[in-house]
Amino acid sequence: MALHLQSLSELEALCNSLFVGTDLSQRIQAEKVLLELIDSPDCLNKCQFLLEQGTTSYSQLLAATCLSKLVSRVTPLPIEQRIDIRNYILNYIASQPKLAPFVIQALVQVIAKITKLGWFEVQKDQFVFRDIIADVKKFLQVFITKRPELSGKSDIQENHKGTVDHYVIGVIILSELTQEMNLVDYSRPSAKHRKIATSFRDTSLKDILVLACSLLKEVLAKPLNLQDQVQQNLMVQLLKLVLNCLNFDFIGTSADESADDLCTVQIPTTWRTIFLESETLDLFFDLYHALPPLISQLALSCLVQFASVRRSLFSSPERAKYLCNLIKGVKRILENPQSLTEPGNYHEFCRFLARLKTNYQLGELIMVKEYPEVIRLIANFTITSLQHWEFAPNSVHYLLTLWQRMVASVPFVKSTEPHLLDTYAPEITKAYIISRLESVSIVIRDGLEDPLDDTSTIFQQLEQLCSVSRCEYEKTCAFLVQLFDQSAQNYQKLIQSSAGRLTDIAVEEGHLAWLVYLVGTVVGGRLTYTSTDEHDAMDGELSCRVFQLISLLDTQFPRCSNEKIELAILWFLDQFRKTYVGDQLQRTSKVSCYN
Repeated sequence: MALHLQSLSELEALCNSLFVGTDLSQRIQAEKVLLELIDSPDCLNKCQFLLEQGTTSYSQLLAATCLSKLVSRVTPLPIEQRIDIRNYILNYIASQPKLAPFVIQALVQVIAKITKLGWFEVQKDQFVFRDIIADVKKFLQVFITKRPELSGKSDIQENHKGTVDHYVIGVIILSELTQEMNLVDYSRPSAKHRKIATSFRDTSLKDILVLACSLLKEVLAKPLNLQDQVQQNLMVQLLKLVLNCLNFDFIGTSADESADDLCTVQIPTTWRTIFLESETLDLFFDLYHALPPLISQLALSCLVQFASVRRSLFSSPERAKYLCNLIKGVKRILENPQSLTEPGNYHEFCRFLARLKTNYQLGELIMVKEYPEVIRLIANFTITSLQHWEFAPNSVHYLLTLWQRMVASVPFVKSTEPHLLDTYAPEITKAYIISRLESVSIVIRDGLEDPLDDTSTIFQQLEQLCSVSRCEYEKTCAFLVQLFDQSAQNYQKLIQSSAGRLTDIAVEEGHLAWLVYLVGTVVGGRLTYTSTDEHDAMDGELSCRVFQLISLLDTQFPRCSNEKIELAILWFLDQFRKTYVGDQLQRTSKVSCYN
């Protein structure tokens, strides 16, 4: 080795500047030296020197970073050299399983890049980079004692039992490889990426998923000490591996993640047997209940993907059986809801419920034996969630999506089985209304962030609520009329009284803002093909009250000017215009009698 201790100390100082330094000029200088290191003829020797002689994890991270950039070049290294690098890293991390997690991750990324970029390369009539799964299985079985050399082979001595650390490393390699194969590298032709990803999907991905599930079963069947961080990490990495398999872009659509609730998992037909076995779903529901909340969230994330499997993978009887198992799992979770108090679990479970309705029709859901009990449990869960409006507000989107789509499907259900939405939808609407009105005084009293200030979230939620609010509309309308009259009367008394306290006025203004939003929502939820004269008359009653409030505010302007009420009124007017004003109306509506 041509380097000596002075070189090592200089390199380690650069590593500290690059990864944890706060001085910008030093970081720029360190990045410059890093680029020079990658371009130097003895880059590989220096990387090996840093890995074997470095005294800090950042030295090893620098070596891994250099190797990653080296193997990712558009002009690749000779195939023999890449094989040597891969085998060296495999032996290196196997002989030092206690490396810092970020170092192991960085080194594993190098292996994944080499494997992906060399996927179709042949040496002696063999695809030399495709035996990665065989190499990983050795991590799952043995403890490696061989001293790594850069030109060494990955022939692993099989006379020792593997440790949990080696299990973890093996799983991380598979997980990183799956993620790398799914990652589009825009610096290279997209057709080549798709060809590699498709080949990997067809030759290896199913085997990886089956292996991951079998390892999860094996680990779950044994006494597991979840206080042990290493064993916890093993479960985390196994679940991440399964999730990466299920998140794979199977058909090359590169779906927009922002359209999360519309996602369908395009599982290959050759995977049918995995999903037809009820033990597969049972495994992940069992894992959710057996693991601590911070880990069980990953099991729920996997179940979200299982609930999103394309319908055409199954025949009708198979799909009904699969849905039945999903519904049983939902019931089991809701009957034992303790882990749902953790925000991550709560969020994933809400996504899971929304995906169920996205992928299955209401007519299919109501045919499940447990449907009446499960829809009751889901309704109670939703009501409780709405009551705690300050907890995980982003997750409420998925619950409202579920109910919106359930109610919108009612006219198309041909089954004689009761859907029970006429019982629960009004309760959901009422819970939303009450929770938002109650939030006003709490926000003022405790100085919390006001939901009324987040208009984008309000608009999104109200657009989801509009169809739900029209189910059993008589109940919702009567409730809103009662609340509106009471709040408007209180507000009028307060502003006309010189003794009216500013806090009381602010509370009533908040109430009225929410009520105006809600009136606009129910009016905007009117559908021509389901609306009746009675419903139009109810819209007129509610709209009349908003117009009367507008008149009251006009007479008291500018003393009673309130931005939140004005924004709510604009929302109402927009909804009223779209519903009752314009050339699209087919007939005169009774709503005009009230305005």
